Amino acid sequence: MKKIIMLGAPGAGKGTQAKQIAERYHIPHISTGDIFRANLKNGTELGKKAKEYMDQGLLVPDDLTCDIVMDRIRQEDCKDGFVLDGFPRTIPQAEALTEALDKINQKMDVAIDVAVPDESIVERMSGRRACLTCGATYHIVSIPTKAEGICDKCGNAVVLRDDDKPETVQKRLSVYHEQTQPLIDYYKKQNILQTVDGTQPMEEVFKAVTEILEQ
Repeated sequence: MKKIIMLGAPGAGKGTQAKQIAERYHIPHISTGDIFRANLKNGTELGKKAKEYMDQGLLVPDDLTCDIVMDRIRQEDCKDGFVLDGFPRTIPQAEALTEALDKINQKMDVAIDVAVPDESIVERMSGRRACLTCGATYHIVSIPTKAEGICDKCGNAVVLRDDDKPETVQKRLSVYHEQTQPLIDYYKKQNILQTVDGTQPMEEVFKAVTEILEQ
């Protein structure tokens, strides 16, 4: 099986695709958020180091983030492949990952960019609604609540979260274009970049992804 990196702007749907890939091919879905939380919870050496930065409101340095990812990649369940979601986010992280994999005679096989234009992302995310009580999520167009503004699951109000407001989404997109977009060129140079049209329905995007993985 393959070692896969998912790329795409916030709201492009790469996390959803990464989960589906993991399920279909029985490989681990490695999300940096999840592995950070696991290391913190288990009080590992790497987790303690990361906590020192996080407690001060600082970003965890690239080399430490890469060490935490590599620690996960070396685990037995990754021997047949894995899908990375949310890492690397920057060129230094990508270079650190390439170097660390070189040391164990491995390399990434494919980087899949879920491409969605900015205006579609702003539209998509500003339509999201979340229940702050039970955590259920909806979308006013694609997954509306049965009663307007009321959570189907627990009956409390659903809201537009601050991080889904158009002005916040625009800020997140500008950070993405500045820091993460260059990764597309980085992996293109390594001849492992594949692009799928993320504006299609979710099932169509996944079909395009599986076609790439099964070539």
